[in-house]
Amino acid sequence: MQTYPIVVVGAGAAGVGVGVALKRIGAPFVIVERGEIGESFRRWPAEMRFITPSFNSNGFGLVDLNAITPDTSPAYTLHKERLSGADYARYLNAVARYFELPIQTGIDVRSIQKDQAGFVMQTSIGQIHTRFVIWAAGEFQYPRLNSFRGAELCLHNSRVRSWRDLADEEYVVIGGYESGIDAAVQLSNLGARVRVLDERASWDVDDSDPSISLSPFTKQRLRRALRDKRIELIGGVRVIEVTQYNHGYAIRTDDGDWHAVTAPPILATGFVGSTSLIADLFEWRADGYPMLNDEDESTCTTNLFLVGPSVRHDRHIFCFIYKFRQRFAVVARAIGQRLGLDVQPLAFYRQAGMFLDDLSCCGAACAC
Repeated sequence: MQTYPIVVVGAGAAGVGVGVALKRIGAPFVIVERGEIGESFRRWPAEMRFITPSFNSNGFGLVDLNAITPDTSPAYTLHKERLSGADYARYLNAVARYFELPIQTGIDVRSIQKDQAGFVMQTSIGQIHTRFVIWAAGEFQYPRLNSFRGAELCLHNSRVRSWRDLADEEYVVIGGYESGIDAAVQLSNLGARVRVLDERASWDVDDSDPSISLSPFTKQRLRRALRDKRIELIGGVRVIEVTQYNHGYAIRTDDGDWHAVTAPPILATGFVGSTSLIADLFEWRADGYPMLNDEDESTCTTNLFLVGPSVRHDRHIFCFIYKFRQRFAVVARAIGQRLGLDVQPLAFYRQAGMFLDDLSCCGAACAC
């Protein structure tokens, strides 16, 4: 049995980022990760790039959009603007080494129970006891695979190591938000014909928030790819079934149409999120996201905090790094105050524009 005052679960952008905030106030903690640092980013398809550019703007007071601390920059560290998943994992490793974060890899957290003293975590190395849990396990390793009947016959985009490994001439992509359009563009660039099926027709949504609408980078790539006439966008239809037959797959939509394809359909239906592993420790919103108080703490489990892309407040969506990083200092401050620590060093985050603790100033149009 091991005991720690604070356990952070996950060593991705959220876990490493909140770990640095805790380190700045001298909080006693450990980060546990079942894979390696940045494991989810290591699993990205090789061609996938961030939809936000990294730029070394720290010198004139603007933090790199993909930085997880106010004083680091992936662009400066890696000398790149459009980062691959492997690139970003390198950045996270560099941050972890520089700040000497206490990270233990190869530990799988299987369950968490609340007790009078805090939490009992059942893990692959035995029990861990802690007073505080910060859940930072992320989403990418937990794809949504049951959106409709026959979804298990499809290939989720998170399971693709490289789009070059797929050699068919025609594909159907189910889902038209960022990952779906990215898949379509990558396959089209390799010479394949692609049909994209999406209930929302996300490519037509016009909103200033890229959590709702396609990012400018993705829209630009899509416009360029459409000129080659290998991508067909079919919006306003919901896939209700996929079946397999001798020569391929049949996809049935709610308008009565069938789409036949020889290759397994590509799923771009998003992720269930790792919070599903500890669902009983949260109350849940109508849209399927955990309910949190103003300090990103579970509304029904004291001292359980959430950081990362699953954070929601009313209509405010914190699903990108440059959004959810604004909550690291909020969580670190809440825990530091309960431990009687000096939280003044976290003012550094406020000065850098990475400390959003007044949700009333968070405009619905920009979500942060």
